[in-house]
Amino acid sequence: MMMTMMSTNLACSSIAVALLFYSLSGVSAFVPNLPGPSTRGHVQTHLQAVVQSPEFSSVASHLEALSAVEYLQKLPRPDKPSTVIVMGGGLAGLSTAKHLVDAGHIPVVLEARDLLGGKVAAWRDTDGDVTETGLHVFFGAYPNALTLFSQLGISDRLQWKPHQMLFAKPGRPTREFAVFDFPAILPAPLNAGFAILKCTDMLTWSEKIQLGIGLIPAYLQGQSYVEAQEGVTVKEWMDARGIPQSVTDEIFIAMSKALGFIGPETLSMQCVLIALNRFLQETNGSRIAFLDGSPTERLCEPLKEYIQARGGIIRTGVPVKRILVNDDNTVAGLLLKGNEVVSADAYINAMPVDALKKLTPDPWREMDYFQRIQKLRGVPVMNLHIWFDRKLSTVDNLIFSRSPLLSVYADMSEACNGYASKDTSMLELVLAPAGKYMSKSDDEILQATLKELERLFPQEIRADGSMAKVSKFTLVRTPTSVYETLPGMEAARPTQKSPIHNFYCAGDFSLQKYLASMEGAILSGLLAARTLADEHLERQGDTTYAAARKLTERLADPLAADANDKTPDRTMYVSKRSPVPPEVQEELSNGALVGLV
Repeated sequence: MMMTMMSTNLACSSIAVALLFYSLSGVSAFVPNLPGPSTRGHVQTHLQAVVQSPEFSSVASHLEALSAVEYLQKLPRPDKPSTVIVMGGGLAGLSTAKHLVDAGHIPVVLEARDLLGGKVAAWRDTDGDVTETGLHVFFGAYPNALTLFSQLGISDRLQWKPHQMLFAKPGRPTREFAVFDFPAILPAPLNAGFAILKCTDMLTWSEKIQLGIGLIPAYLQGQSYVEAQEGVTVKEWMDARGIPQSVTDEIFIAMSKALGFIGPETLSMQCVLIALNRFLQETNGSRIAFLDGSPTERLCEPLKEYIQARGGIIRTGVPVKRILVNDDNTVAGLLLKGNEVVSADAYINAMPVDALKKLTPDPWREMDYFQRIQKLRGVPVMNLHIWFDRKLSTVDNLIFSRSPLLSVYADMSEACNGYASKDTSMLELVLAPAGKYMSKSDDEILQATLKELERLFPQEIRADGSMAKVSKFTLVRTPTSVYETLPGMEAARPTQKSPIHNFYCAGDFSLQKYLASMEGAILSGLLAARTLADEHLERQGDTTYAAARKLTERLADPLAADANDKTPDRTMYVSKRSPVPPEVQEELSNGALVGLV
């Protein structure tokens, strides 16, 4: 009886927390701003109470994150700071640059697009409206991200939501939700267990017990069990334990789409179990906050200002066309558009994995480190924005749609101060899996989405436009977003230290404990900066160390064939390898200039 109760509580806790691990997103509280929708459980509106920020100052993971930052800030200043080119101006690249200046080095960030942000980039149009790459929120269990906000002095830009989860119940006559309330008086994982045990709309007691029994080995064996599940999909894991298909339908489809934008038939079970480990340890770990506006403006700009104020350099609109290498495979420099050549003491990749794969120099492709990277591939995803001519009965929350087309959605006119409106709604929605929709027209995608919204808003939206009318529609197609978390991919993730002594690797796909998420990207930048800073100090006293040869820097030629190349708005990257100019090839062949540490 005791074992059954333990397994049931574990299952409930596990389900709740795993669903919350949304790499580019998260979950929040329910509350309609108009009467009508049916709900179960306690509900709370932002009008009823101001939601206070959780307290993290004594949480172990947050203390660890702060300690990691302070380690870099307290390192002995280098005798001669390294100039470090950081390829990519997303969160990983900006985090790398921030932590490099903390350690006393000089980063030069190169971003292909005209704006910063990478997978969190957002564009403001001539109407003043913002289109985001993804629907992003921050978790309480994102200690490195929250430490970054604190360091930048912008923690007040996070809009924390009540500790609840909302699951839509599509196809009902009225708009209904299943609500999970996480009681503040209970610590993790009991708060998650209580939230699901209290909710009777999702799984039956029999299903909860069956799932709980299946999870007992994870509870008892810990990390060794987690690692052993890397080779099986969620569906294979469920089937092997005789867990009913109804559990997958009710919970694991939504969970898989939230975790990796793919279904349980392809998602690695290790991904689920890693997510559980991240969230089951902290009482407020699964609480989420929305940023109060455009990520590019409200997060990336403060990062840019921090970096530049401490001597760092940030350039936009400069795509990398080639990584140029010496005979010993070290990096000699980079070829940019317009045949511009730049060089530095070291180089850190913070581009998406698919961009790095295309730009990997041919001599490197035989190395095991880079061969493993070739196995990683980004998953397609779309982020949609629909403005309506009226206020919908939406909530100040992020909602798991539980629909075949959509992953999660939120009414950003309620959830985000920067997009607030009393009179109209703007729904931001994640379409996943998105592979078969990438080639469809915007109108086809809008119509398919409206059909789904008709099931989610049965009294307010019709696909034929006879109820709430669409006043504007935008979308961002990302053909290769976060790496696809298939079985076997964990071993392909690269460490921040590469076999090339002046080349390092950041990015959410690189090896760190927070999967492909904003937290993972930020942590990867810290780890890459620390690896470089530590090695630099070690090499200062090493008289046998030979620095890599550096190419002579060359200004861009405005008449070059690619001088005017521009990455289009709402495009992640366009990676094209340009031919090496003869004079650059000659310098490489004759031996580039010797650089100093």
